[in-house]
Amino acid sequence: MAHRNRVTPFGEIVADPARGTMLGNRGVIHDAAGQIRRPWSTTRWICCRLAFKGRWRPVMQPDRWTHLFFLDEAVAIAAGHRPCAECRREAYNAWRAAWMTAQGLEVPPRAEAMDAVLHPARIDPATRCQRVVPHPAAGLPDGAMVTLPGDPGGAWLVLGGGLRRWSPSGYRESRPMPSGEVGLLTPLPGLAVLAAGYRPELHPSAA
Repeated sequence: MAHRNRVTPFGEIVADPARGTMLGNRGVIHDAAGQIRRPWSTTRWICCRLAFKGRWRPVMQPDRWTHLFFLDEAVAIAAGHRPCAECRREAYNAWRAAWMTAQGLEVPPRAEAMDAVLHPARIDPATRCQRVVPHPAAGLPDGAMVTLPGDPGGAWLVLGGGLRRWSPSGYRESRPMPSGEVGLLTPLPGLAVLAAGYRPELHPSAA
């Protein structure tokens, strides 16, 4: 039976046997029995490599951070995560540089400063659920993720001027970019980073 540790573009943590390409962390959010008890325990939500320097430990280990898994980095960014500064240092530096450009800063921001902006952008404090923001479809950068009118449960990757439907095991059918508004899943600070040139690592099925 699959652990409940797969993250969707809606930020939900679900059980699914599909294996993702990226690892994530929101702190310790499971109990001693390995059950998810809260959506996060820290505002530092990161996206990591699956393997780094040979480190390994069992998932759902008591009192240790909870392993979360994403299909790819576009899903992680949509769910509100950013690159890890340790295992993905090159990506983290590229993210900081794009953030600096997007926000008009003179120096790259510290992780704490970015997390302080990201958390209220990704979570509605009234519902403690992910924000979905109405946004014009035109001009969205590659790597953003959206939901469409009439398809509230579907998540779509923006890529090459069109859309690809997300599933836990990979991207499915394509469709043209619609006119009008879509529901933006990617938090606005993350969208600005993508628009400033950051390129997330995508699942091979996106090709």
